[in-house]
Amino acid sequence: MKLADKHVVVTGGASGIGRSLCLRFATEGARAVVVADRDEEGAARVAVECGGEPFALDVSDEAGVRALVAQAEERSGPVDLFVSNAGIGIGGGVEVPDDEWQRIWDINVMAHVYAARALLPGILERGEGYLVSTASAAGLLTQIGSAPYAVTKHAAVALAEWLAVTYGERGLKVSVLCPQAVRTAMTAGGDGGAAGVDGMMEPEQVADCVVEALDEERFLILPHPEVEEYMQRKAGDYDRWLRGMQRLQKQFTG
Repeated sequence: MKLADKHVVVTGGASGIGRSLCLRFATEGARAVVVADRDEEGAARVAVECGGEPFALDVSDEAGVRALVAQAEERSGPVDLFVSNAGIGIGGGVEVPDDEWQRIWDINVMAHVYAARALLPGILERGEGYLVSTASAAGLLTQIGSAPYAVTKHAAVALAEWLAVTYGERGLKVSVLCPQAVRTAMTAGGDGGAAGVDGMMEPEQVADCVVEALDEERFLILPHPEVEEYMQRKAGDYDRWLRGMQRLQKQFTG
C-alpha cells in the first residue's frame, strides 16, 4: 500500500508508536489521519502536529470503536488503513486478579475484534481495505514476567492470522506489528528487561518499519529482525527453545 492520498485511522495515537505512525503517515501524504486515544488532550496535540482529526476513544468499548469508524467515514470517506494500535501491559502470572485479566483482554484482544467487526462489512463490499494490529514479539515468543501480556499478544497475532486467511482473497489486507522493546510510556525508566536484549528501539524507527512493510504488504512486521531467528529456533526445536527461555528468565528474575 502506498500511503499517499489514503484515509488512515490510528488508535493509541496520542503517544509512543501511535504518535510516530500518525506523523509518518502524514509525511507520506495521507489525505486524512484520525488520531484516536482515550487521552483527549494528547490526541488533540498529535492531530495538530500531523494535520489530522482527534477522536476520544476507549478501545475496550465496542460502541466507541463503531462510532470512530462511522465518524471517520462520514467526514473523509472509506477508511483505507486502520491501525489498531492501543495496548497495555500488566505484570504477573496466573495469580493476577480476574478483573485485571479482563481489562488487558478487552484492550489487547477485543479492541482488534471490535475494529474488524466495524470495518469488515465496508471492506468486503468495496473489495479492499487494510488492517494493521499492533501485537508484540511476545505474541510470537513469550513475555518474561507477564502471563497476561504474553497470552493477549498471542491472541492478537492469532486473530490477525485468522482474518488474513479468511478474508485475504476478498480484498482485506492484514499486517501484525511485533516489536520487542520500544521506547514508550510502557518502558519508561527501564531498559525493556528481557524484551530489551536486542536493544531499545525508538518509535520513529518502528514507524519506518511499518511504512516499509505496508509498501510490500507483508503480514509480519518485525522491527527487531532477530525475532525471525528466534521464531525459527522455537519451531525447529520447541524443547530446546523452552530451556533457553528458562535460562533467560533466570537471568532477569533471579
